[in-house]
Amino acid sequence: MQQITVLLAEDNDLVRKEFRKILEKEDDLVVVGEAKNGRQAVAMVKKLRPALVLMDIAMPLLNGLQATCQILKAFPATKILMLSAHSDDVYIEESVKAGAMGYLIKHCSAELVCDAIRKVQQGKTFFSPSVRHHLRKRNWKT
Repeated sequence: MQQITVLLAEDNDLVRKEFRKILEKEDDLVVVGEAKNGRQAVAMVKKLRPALVLMDIAMPLLNGLQATCQILKAFPATKILMLSAHSDDVYIEESVKAGAMGYLIKHCSAELVCDAIRKVQQGKTFFSPSVRHHLRKRNWKT
């Protein structure tokens, strides 16, 4: 079984720790680092070279969209899975434009988070069911 290395980029300590707990229960998912802001996420990707970044969209110093653009410019093979409490069209559209391959709503299940990481790592897109339903109503392809 090949392991997927993950960097958690989330400014809320409690949320970040909960995501770490979820991922640590999985044999194929390995958290290699945690970033509290966008600048730190970019620096940690350069240093740790994770396969995937679980990226909060709203972070201090450099938001998740800006951090995603910088990471993908320097390391285009890195997969980005955006994480947000918001399901607004603008956030979703900007995430996809920045290069994120998926978009998760923070209150999703642990199983969904792990499934999303695996699918995005395989090169597939992944959107939370509520986001996917909303995008289909707008005729977006997911």
